Amino acid sequence: MSTEKKVLDFIASSKTNQTHCSTCSLSSLCLPITLQADDLNALEQVIKRGRPIQKGEVLFKQGDDFNAVFAIRTGALKSFTLAQSGEEQITGFHLASELVGLSGYAEDVHSVSAKALETTTVCELPLDKLEILCDEIPDLRKQVMRNMSGEIRQDQQMMLQLSKKSADERLAYFLLELSHRFERRGFSAKAFRLSMSRVDISNYLGLAVETVSRIFTRLQKNGLITIEGKEITHLNLDALNRLAGNPVADTQCDAL
Repeated sequence: MSTEKKVLDFIASSKTNQTHCSTCSLSSLCLPITLQADDLNALEQVIKRGRPIQKGEVLFKQGDDFNAVFAIRTGALKSFTLAQSGEEQITGFHLASELVGLSGYAEDVHSVSAKALETTTVCELPLDKLEILCDEIPDLRKQVMRNMSGEIRQDQQMMLQLSKKSADERLAYFLLELSHRFERRGFSAKAFRLSMSRVDISNYLGLAVETVSRIFTRLQKNGLITIEGKEITHLNLDALNRLAGNPVADTQCDAL
């Protein structure tokens, strides 16, 4: 078989095997959650799926024109703003099935930057085509609004954590929030990988990195968690919830 034929066969195979909304394991958590088959097909026609974004690569920058929103298929991103000094302020961590970029609606430019924490794949939804579909498919518009509402709620929750809770409470809440988000995706609520660094966690929670490291050590010493590299296991969810100020009867906390 010629080299050219092999390349053409590989491209055809890649297109055939490419994950679509109807077969994506995260479709129940993403925009297609409420869509019928015909509406789902219409959405498929506008979605762009590009190459994977490598760790440290920027998906979009603060101030870029807002012309698309992105649904994360695999991997994780962090969003952040840049001060005039060039210092980052992390505004959120985004996992598979979550939408990134919705805040750009406010001023038609992205108000934050988004960078990959690990190799990440996204579905790009061009804004002009998405808005046309939202006019034609009420359930899709409702889902977009639900996601925007979720972002506002996340911001409110984070403001509450930073203003009312101690350093130990903030970190416990953060770990439980991640636990809840992983569980929603069908993964273990007690064992998962932290894709973000401790420097990023400390930035997000408004703490010194040394403080975050000390709290991790204390939580592990007290038997609440175990840590091996970036892998974390929650050994005592009730104790973590008490530390975070959550009702012990409910081992899930609201998503940030």
